[in-house]
Amino acid sequence: MIYETCSAEETFALGKKMGETASAGQVYALIGNLGAGKTVFTQGFAEGLHVEGPVVSPTFTILQVYVDGRLPFYHFDVYRIEEPEEMDEIGYEECFYGDGVCLVEWADQIADLMPPGTIRIEIDREREKGDSFRKITVKGPEK
Repeated sequence: MIYETCSAEETFALGKKMGETASAGQVYALIGNLGAGKTVFTQGFAEGLHVEGPVVSPTFTILQVYVDGRLPFYHFDVYRIEEPEEMDEIGYEECFYGDGVCLVEWADQIADLMPPGTIRIEIDREREKGDSFRKITVKGPEK
């Protein structure tokens, strides 16, 4: 599916809609350049899961866990991961194969670790259509 959003609010709303339908055990790979809108999408996704607290990109901690929503929400930002083996230290498998929902920003950095069934979300800016325009492509689940 391809979605087009023309504002941060619309990107947030799409994330929220996807969070509302997310199921336990699902893993989402979120791909996009700096400033593409990954964090805005993730904040909407978290709201769709009824996460209460503020959701920020865990760039320096790599993983933020939210347990106050309708499902546990594991939010990864692997931008700073240099070697996929670093994910072992975080215990990523417990999250990927657990009872919650995982969303991994910069997932292309750890593509070999992403499990079968991952849902891929690519956010692209098309500047010729305006600064706020985003093309969001959802593929998956991948096998």
